[in-house]
Amino acid sequence: MFKGLGQMGDMAKMMKAAQEMQGKMAQMQEDLASLTVTGESGAGLVKATATAKGELTGLDIDPSIFNGDDKEVVEDLILAAIKDAQQKAQAKAQEEMAKLTEGLGLPPGMNLPF
Repeated sequence: MFKGLGQMGDMAKMMKAAQEMQGKMAQMQEDLASLTVTGESGAGLVKATATAKGELTGLDIDPSIFNGDDKEVVEDLILAAIKDAQQKAQAKAQEEMAKLTEGLGLPPGMNLPF
């Protein structure tokens, strides 16, 4: 169809590839919203669940840590679990992005979106 058009044919291929990538990116964004990770602190006494997009969806706290004198410790454990979940979410998102972009021939370590 594009035979003999030279660079126009190449441009059409690039546009088609860009459209396919846009569709794959949209699908990946949907997938990241459904993938979950769980962060923990205090040897599992506090667990935070988040989507791979980083949205906190759940918090599980073992009742044994509720002692009036340990309020600050409990708060620290909660924050640590949430931070752990967020870090895992970011790592999962990067892992999924790497799967999507590995066939593009981009230089290693190139992060998308820019």
